Amino acid sequence: MHIVYKSEPERGRIWQRWLAEHAPDIQLHIWPETGDPEQVEALVAWQPPADIPALFPRLKLLFSVGAGADQFDFRALPPDLPVIRMIEPGLTQGMVEYVTFAVLGLHRDMPRYFHQQRQQQWLTHAAKPAAQRRVGVMGLGELGQAALAQLVALGFDCAGWSRTPRQIPDVRCWHGNDQLEAFLAHSEILVCLLPLTNTTHGLLNRSLFNQLPQGAALVQAGRGPQLNHDDLLDALESGQLRAAVIDVTDPEPLPAGHPFWHHPAIWLTPHIASQTQNESAIAALLENLRRYQRGEPLHGEIDRSRGY
Repeated sequence: MHIVYKSEPERGRIWQRWLAEHAPDIQLHIWPETGDPEQVEALVAWQPPADIPALFPRLKLLFSVGAGADQFDFRALPPDLPVIRMIEPGLTQGMVEYVTFAVLGLHRDMPRYFHQQRQQQWLTHAAKPAAQRRVGVMGLGELGQAALAQLVALGFDCAGWSRTPRQIPDVRCWHGNDQLEAFLAHSEILVCLLPLTNTTHGLLNRSLFNQLPQGAALVQAGRGPQLNHDDLLDALESGQLRAAVIDVTDPEPLPAGHPFWHHPAIWLTPHIASQTQNESAIAALLENLRRYQRGEPLHGEIDRSRGY
C-alpha cells in the first residue's frame, strides 16, 4: 500500500522509519515525493495539495494529522472521499493536561496572582473548594469527555454541552440551542473544545459572555475563528469575565502589538494544548489503514453534513 505524507518533514521521517520496521508492506512517501501517483491510496496531511483527483486518481482515504479536519476546504475535495481525523492517545492526554492546568489556574485565581507578582503586591484572596466551582465544557467528543473525567476526579462540579444528547457519568449534560442558556448560566469556568463549523464560527462573543455568571472565566482550546477578540477584551474590561486562557486565535500567530500579548488577565499559548505524539499517532494511523484493508469502519471518519 502506498501513502503520501504532507506535513512536518521530521515527523514524516520518524513515521517512515516506524512503518519500515512495523509494517513494511506500507510505503510512506514524504511530500513532494509521491512515488507512482497512480498507486497512492491514502494521503496524510494538514493541508492537502490542490486538485487531488488529478494528482492521485486512485486515492481512497484522506487523513488529517490533527484532532480536527476543519482546516480542509471540503468544497475542493472529491465528495465521496472519506476524511478521517486523528484519534490517538497522545492528543487526548495532551488536551486533558492542558484543560486541567487551565481550569486549576483559573480556579485558584493564578492570573490575578501573577499580575500581582509583577506589581510586587502581596495580597491574598478567598479561595473556594473545587466542589463549589462549576465548570462547563462545550464539546463532548473524545477530548471533552476525557477532560471532564479528570475534572470530575479533582472534585469539580462538572457540566457539559453538545449539539446532540450525551450521557457522561457524574456530569450534568445539556444539549442543543434550547438548553445552551441554562448551561452557560451554570458555568463559572467555561471550556470550549468545539470543532469549527458554520454554527460555532464566532460563537464566543458578547452575547455568550453575557449569559455566563458575573466574573466567569474562559478556556479557549477549540478553534481560533470561534472567538471574537474585541468582545472578549470588552468582557474582561467590564468584569463580566475575570480571566481567560487562550490557546487558539485567528490569525495565528497573533500580530505584534495585539492586546492579548500583554493583557494581565489573559494567559496566551501558541496552539500547543494538544500535539500529535509520533509513535502513538503512527500506530493509530496504521490501525486505521488495517481496518480499511479489512473492510471495517474507520475511527474518526468525518460526517461531512456536520463538519466533524
